[in-house]
Amino acid sequence: MNYDAIIVGGGVAGLTASAYLSKAGYSILLCEKEEKCGGLVNSFKRDGFVYDGGIRAMENSGVLFPMLKHLGLDIEFVKNHISLGIEDRVIRIETIENIIDYQDLLNDLYPGSRDEIGEIIARIKKIMHYMKVQYGIDNPLFLDLKKDRAYLVKVILPWMVKYALTFSKIAALNEPVEDYLKHYTRNQSLLDIISQHFFHETPAFFALSYLTLYLDYYYPVGGTGIFVEKMVAFIEGHQGNISTGTAILRVDPQKQQVIDGQGNIHRYKRLIWAADLKSFYRSIELENITDERVKQAILERQEELADKTGNDSVFTLFLALDLDKEYFTSKASEHFFYTPSRSGQSVAGSIPLHADRPTIEKWLESFFTMTTYEISCPVMRDGRLAPPGKTGLIISVLFDYQLTKTIEQMGWYEDFKSFCEMCIIRTLASTIYPGIQEAILHKFSSTPVTMAKIAGNTEGAITGWAFSNHPMPAESRLPRILNALKTPVPGVVQAGQWTYSPSGLPISILTGKLAADRVSQELRKK
Repeated sequence: MNYDAIIVGGGVAGLTASAYLSKAGYSILLCEKEEKCGGLVNSFKRDGFVYDGGIRAMENSGVLFPMLKHLGLDIEFVKNHISLGIEDRVIRIETIENIIDYQDLLNDLYPGSRDEIGEIIARIKKIMHYMKVQYGIDNPLFLDLKKDRAYLVKVILPWMVKYALTFSKIAALNEPVEDYLKHYTRNQSLLDIISQHFFHETPAFFALSYLTLYLDYYYPVGGTGIFVEKMVAFIEGHQGNISTGTAILRVDPQKQQVIDGQGNIHRYKRLIWAADLKSFYRSIELENITDERVKQAILERQEELADKTGNDSVFTLFLALDLDKEYFTSKASEHFFYTPSRSGQSVAGSIPLHADRPTIEKWLESFFTMTTYEISCPVMRDGRLAPPGKTGLIISVLFDYQLTKTIEQMGWYEDFKSFCEMCIIRTLASTIYPGIQEAILHKFSSTPVTMAKIAGNTEGAITGWAFSNHPMPAESRLPRILNALKTPVPGVVQAGQWTYSPSGLPISILTGKLAADRVSQELRKK
């Protein structure tokens, strides 16, 4: 078959690109290797409980809602409320002013570091202001500026002035958050408590703005998968073709065609790669490329990516409980970041990558009592997402892919999963959720290896490239985000979380739309 555009990867970026190209009337084929689209945005049902398999809520950032409005998609959202808890103290993040509650919480836990905490909070307030400027308007990419000229004059142009004055201040805060905080305190426990629920070496401007970003999270009624269902229906309603269970194994840029796992050949005028980038460069048939300069540029990009690693992954426990949601409502919000000990996870020591099983298990026991948990309770947002009087929890911790892969190779992967489940339940039952052990109806878990297999992401990463990559193999300057689309392969652009850093849902939408615009422009010229 011949198509104007083929999009590889049915995650948020691929869905966005496909939606805009199909809306514009182009013949498109979206190829997704799994049986369902969505990638790290998905929901599934188990014994009457609805769980979100990827992200727990959706950040707007002036991108999500404008995109849905632009496409004419009607999705009901509810506000996603977030709580932060340490030991037996929990605060709810409802407004910017709750930064004071966060400061009081830290002061109570670390009374000897009050001056240091005051300085850190002052820095956080500044960073929150900078990021409020960056994400403070609806992105003009999703506006019809001919119809919205008043918005252009009254909102966008003044914002551009503010952003020009702010951008250099944001760029100056690119230092890893752990190192940045060391300028203000040497209390390792305090450093851990603030930074340990962020990815390793997350830039300070991104990590310390999160109290602002927490206020911009929303949840689709029915589960995060509703977003994917609506996008799929939109694409198919505009005669776009979606082929799930279709892995693209080879790309022949010379003939402008891709070959899938069943040996089927699909021809394109333009290709958008919205999946794992290492997979893309492995799939290119270099021997067919006649232009030596192109071939050399591809080889250089392959070499550049060879030693680059994906960001942190997660271990997730899905837990069904014979407890009413009111039990959990009394504890915290529906989206809860909880740390069971003020000691900080550094106490557990470094990751025992090359240790024997007893040593790894001992480390895991300590790690799960110190780390920070992201706990999501879907039924608190939508009463239909669990049977009456029951509650489903999604409990995640950042976790290392290499350790998980090593354990799998050692032959005790299933035992490892059960051991982690036991440690998590025991920790939460002895701290914030007493009694949950006796109320379990079912439980199961996923690991970084699961994420790698299902999402197809390098090392099970949940947000693109690791911040520890130097240099970063992706664009990281927002004013130059158009550079994120570029590849050395003629007729191919890229989109998604691997194209820009730091990434996430808004970046996937943004790059998906930009890729569609680029392809549409090139097809019109052609």
